[in-house]
Amino acid sequence: QVRLVESGGGSVQPGGSLKLSCEVSGNIFSISPMGWYRQAPGKQRDVVAIITLNGESSYIDAVRGRFTISRDIAKNTTYLQMNSLQPEDTAVYYCNARIASAPYTDYVNYWGQGTQVTVSS
Repeated sequence: QVRLVESGGGSVQPGGSLKLSCEVSGNIFSISPMGWYRQAPGKQRDVVAIITLNGESSYIDAVRGRFTISRDIAKNTTYLQMNSLQPEDTAVYYCNARIASAPYTDYVNYWGQGTQVTVSS
């Protein structure tokens, strides 16, 4: 069994900051890129940021310079530091990871349960 558990969501005013965490637990042999996605009401789930095993990160244009993704490999945890939040950042944020549970097995895509981020004045 593999679980992804997110935390750190909440409500902030425009210009505020939040830090999301996602801890992976369970039967883990290897975790390939981890990422954060978000889904606003009535919209599809879209990628926000990705970080590879060697620490390379990428962002969508809408958050580049404001959000920072990081990863603690020893703790099987990824973080998303979100600064200068704007109302358009309001969404449910999901953690994603592709995980192999044993050597020579396929990587499986896993999702967290989601955490709500609301930005409003």
